[in-house]
Amino acid sequence: MDSVIKVYETLSPEETLEVGRELGRTSLAGQVYALVGDLGVGKTVFTKGFAEGLGIEEAVNSPTFTILQIYDEGRIPLYHFDVYRIEEPEEMEEIGFDEYIEGDGVCLIEWAGRIADLLPDNTIVIRIEKDLNKGLDYRKISVGIPV
Repeated sequence: MDSVIKVYETLSPEETLEVGRELGRTSLAGQVYALVGDLGVGKTVFTKGFAEGLGIEEAVNSPTFTILQIYDEGRIPLYHFDVYRIEEPEEMEEIGFDEYIEGDGVCLIEWAGRIADLLPDNTIVIRIEKDLNKGLDYRKISVGIPV
């Protein structure tokens, strides 16, 4: 379970993008974010905003087939992982995962539950959820830490 620090409610992709921007602007080198949510919930939209908040202007896409995309033009590097296709957590060693989470940038990891045992204790969990009763574009974004 997570200890919730802050909850955002958004009603459009633009608002979800802005929440990402806000968190990107305040993130620090060495932070690790676990981005959790079902397929199509807006993780990539959030990540685009997060990158913009870091000052990254290049197009941000989900690195589903490459596992890792590095963006180093912002105020600190962004290491964007998508571990959806990871079969075994050991596969992360092959790409030097430890070097990134201990590096000089910020890590944002989609589908982080697949490698939960590899995440540092101070990982910040960002959970994005839909509630169709509140509208097709409604998102609840909870930011917390594991307990």
